[in-house]
Amino acid sequence: MNISYEWLKALHIIAVISWMAGMLYLPRLYVYHWATKPGSEASEMLKIMERRLLRIIINPAMILTWILGISLAIKINAFAPGNGYWLHAKLGLVILMQLVHAMLACYRRAFARDERPKSERFFRILNEIPAVLMIGIVLLVVLRPF
Repeated sequence: MNISYEWLKALHIIAVISWMAGMLYLPRLYVYHWATKPGSEASEMLKIMERRLLRIIINPAMILTWILGISLAIKINAFAPGNGYWLHAKLGLVILMQLVHAMLACYRRAFARDERPKSERFFRILNEIPAVLMIGIVLLVVLRPF
């Protein structure tokens, strides 16, 4: 099937927005979860919310983001000489986002075991990292500075 560049781009943007929505919300849930008593009703509710957010939204959106992004890069021959290095830098930031995603998945498993793996302050700071990476990625895509 030959999907047009415009459709690939639109679907990629939808997948990225979905991935980022989850990546911005999940660490905030961890801040709230950290403050609850293990085994409490609130803690159990947050466990369900965190698991569903990760498995139903974040993970599928991340997979689609990668598949569609790679398809776009292939379609426009983005790695050809003379196309600049903005895509390389963008991919570096996306890989960092992927690492944050993996960390969030590990912390979800810890919270599911009623552990509090890091401090509340740590999760407040972690909450900002996806936003900072997202800003860098968008600037690289739109401005293509190099």
